[in-house]
Amino acid sequence: MHRDATLTLIHDQLGPRFADRAAAVDRDAAFPYANYEELRDAGLLGLCIPEAYGGLGASFADYMQIDAAIGEYCATTAVTFNMHCQTLLWTGGIADDLDLPPPERAILDERRTRLYRGVLDHGELYAQPLSEGVARAATAGVATTARIVAGGFLVSGRKIFASLAGAADHYSITCQTPGEHQIRFLAVRADNPGVTITGDWDVLGLRGSDSRTLVFHDAFVPAGDELLPAGVYDQLAARWPAVYMTLSATFVGLIRAITDYTRRYLASDPPPGVTARRDAPQKQAGWAQLLILRERALVLWERAVADAAVDPAPQTLTRAYAAHYTVMESVVEIAALAIRVCGGQSISRSMPLERHYRDARCGALMLPWSAEALLDRLGRVGISPDA
Repeated sequence: MHRDATLTLIHDQLGPRFADRAAAVDRDAAFPYANYEELRDAGLLGLCIPEAYGGLGASFADYMQIDAAIGEYCATTAVTFNMHCQTLLWTGGIADDLDLPPPERAILDERRTRLYRGVLDHGELYAQPLSEGVARAATAGVATTARIVAGGFLVSGRKIFASLAGAADHYSITCQTPGEHQIRFLAVRADNPGVTITGDWDVLGLRGSDSRTLVFHDAFVPAGDELLPAGVYDQLAARWPAVYMTLSATFVGLIRAITDYTRRYLASDPPPGVTARRDAPQKQAGWAQLLILRERALVLWERAVADAAVDPAPQTLTRAYAAHYTVMESVVEIAALAIRVCGGQSISRSMPLERHYRDARCGALMLPWSAEALLDRLGRVGISPDA
């Protein structure tokens, strides 16, 4: 994986075009199809497919940096790209770190080979809707069922906040077979007659993500579309918990975008006879606060990303929780402060800060590592016997 070359491609070519489209994506609440065509043409839909299968072979850390770079230009594209890449990470490098008996490993290899060929040869796009609005944990509150029938499963239930609802070719979902305790991870084709998309998506921020509700009613899924052998998802959630940290990359990108825009705005030369913004003590104090908030969040995040691995030590997982929470809360504080520092013009939609603020406000709500869920877990670390 040539991370630097991919980052250069984003910063020099793709990103500026994504930024040019971002306002229209937000205004029209329209999925960024043009951005995905460019990601497809650049081969980035296969970013997290292992090199042995023809992909770019991005590691967890590679992916986090690349998605953050996309987030600097279009948060909607970054947050939806995360859903696609998660499926490829889970079935690829993450699954390779887990303990699977040889027969299950062979099944995984056969199924992911087919999955990866669909992405690489046909540009197929995956969504990964997990939330049902029942519980805040990765392996709890899964009410969607997968009844075993001849040749596969009949899936019934719903997933809410299903990003890429109208754009994906496949939905990678968690579900349970009645009578089993383990979680199953299946891919349901978007054109399955048992799948419907319901509701509107008219929301505060990330408006182009098309995160409507998916309803499944006896949707037949062939046995070969079970992406992970039964029970492997539970092992993944327990042993590689940092996979739920990937949403933070989008908001790291937003932090960078907000601070970079504020810097350029404050540093710009004023009209003749007007005092430069950069010379005002109030502006300098606000800029200093922005830098402190940014560095506090990004340094902690970089450390947590670098440490992420299978079977983390308790302190490593605690740091990941703290980093994710800090990013999601700091991005809102940074966006609000940037608006104050840049002044009244910044609330106009002709400037990006208004959009950045609305997008930033969505991060702390996202499951399973929502701000509330992380505070609950961190509040018990080291002091409660059930922590």
